[in-house]
Amino acid sequence: MLRIAIVEDEAPCAEQLKEYIERYGREKGRTFEVLRFSDGSEILQDYQPRYDIILLDIEMPKVTGMDAAKAIREQDENVVLMFITNMAQYAIRGYSVGALDFVMKPVSYYTFQLKFTRAIERVVKRRNEEILLALPDRLQRVGVRSIWYVEVQDHMLHYHTEQGEYVLRGTLQSAEKQLAPYNFAKCNHWYIVNLMHVEQVRKDTVVVAGHELEISRRARSAFLNALTDYMGGSS
Repeated sequence: MLRIAIVEDEAPCAEQLKEYIERYGREKGRTFEVLRFSDGSEILQDYQPRYDIILLDIEMPKVTGMDAAKAIREQDENVVLMFITNMAQYAIRGYSVGALDFVMKPVSYYTFQLKFTRAIERVVKRRNEEILLALPDRLQRVGVRSIWYVEVQDHMLHYHTEQGEYVLRGTLQSAEKQLAPYNFAKCNHWYIVNLMHVEQVRKDTVVVAGHELEISRRARSAFLNALTDYMGGSS
């Protein structure tokens, strides 16, 4: 299921977009959860990166779609943004906030379904490359390629990434399960490593993005086999 937000102050237009999404779902065999906000200020209240696609009107009375998009991008760099507007001059400005597309009013279903398909394709691609971390104060999307390794300490998971360290409660087994579709391997009881960031393997250690981690005797064989398979391109 994909979560869609419609941010539109004109009720008839918002209802039409909702009907288009439902029709698209029936035709394509997809399910959607659709939430509607009547102004940019509403979606920004306690915003969390829980949406896959946001349809934004540009002209709204309190917070415009463009201003809302800028604020959203500060917290969520991956959500797909589509502007719904009758003002073509906003198109160039829209690309500055990473908008995928513009749909001009009045909105025809033919045009909508073409652009909505493109948005869904972007979502599916990103979902295959991201995980969602439930941090104590927020949800955080993290690109899998940016993760160096995951460490467990006192029932807390530490995700060491290019963007910094994310800490949340959990077990290494739960992290292994979440990262199973990607190229990660356990080097000891406390660490799982992103194989794409392995720089060097020594006798009892592995260097991952400049960090030296111990390879335990028990994990050594499976870890080296996983690394060999990854380097050989069989994964």
